[in-house]
Amino acid sequence: MKSKNEAFIALSALCAASEQCEHKLREKLQRWEITGDAADHIIARLYDDRYLDESRFASAYARDKLRYNQWGRVKIAEALRLLRISPEVIQDACALLPEEEYQDILRSLLRGKLRTVKAKSEYERRGKLIRFALGRGFEMPLVMSCLSDVPEEDD
Repeated sequence: MKSKNEAFIALSALCAASEQCEHKLREKLQRWEITGDAADHIIARLYDDRYLDESRFASAYARDKLRYNQWGRVKIAEALRLLRISPEVIQDACALLPEEEYQDILRSLLRGKLRTVKAKSEYERRGKLIRFALGRGFEMPLVMSCLSDVPEEDD
């Protein structure tokens, strides 16, 4: 169990090293048995000192999930919702994703999957590619658009 001051110092160091969200910090405080007004005071101080910023976290999270995990906007938005980020901030973070990079990542994923997918017909192959891209969190209109850009593979 940490004191209130020790908890603030630990959380401010964590926030200085990487972007964090309030939900995860509150969970950490709860594990340290700091709840109620004390936890609220620590979180408020983190916001006041600009260690904690919901929109900065959401933007960094969305960018990292796109580049490193190759997730689409739908999956990123759902993950941010689970972290209790407000819908407006989620929308803004997803809107900031670079469109060209976003489409390039989707095309690259589709090309990679096309090499490994086994199907009896072109219809079945396209269905599998669409399900794969939707599962990664990409939007249906964009999937259909990028699928037409991906060259067909000969059997």
